[in-house]
Amino acid sequence: MKRDVIRTDGAPRAIGPYAQAIRRGGLLFCSGQIGLDPVSGELVPGGIEAQAERALANLGAVLQAGGSSWAQVLKTTLYLARMEDFAVVNGIYGRHVGEPAPARATVAAAGLPKGALFEIEAIAACDGAD
Repeated sequence: MKRDVIRTDGAPRAIGPYAQAIRRGGLLFCSGQIGLDPVSGELVPGGIEAQAERALANLGAVLQAGGSSWAQVLKTTLYLARMEDFAVVNGIYGRHVGEPAPARATVAAAGLPKGALFEIEAIAACDGAD
């Protein structure tokens, strides 16, 4: 089975040696997305709400580029720089993922890339054959 590297201009370019996502065997493994503007590569202003919305939009663009969607997400992991932002992020997240929601873990992180307040990664089912 070959693995397909997924790239889209709808999300920020990788800021290290990794792919935005890898597709293999009907699964899409999405790297973490933070609240970076895809054009400028800078964190969006506006705090946790703006960063969470942008990170989720970035992940949505990667899902689409990989032949998937929020409805096909199986598992997510959320990383919060401040666990006190949990309720705010939970509300924003719920609007994006819909029902039934995927399996999920939420982790407090001591530090995230570029000083981000939120990061999300996902595994999803997808279209496309190996």
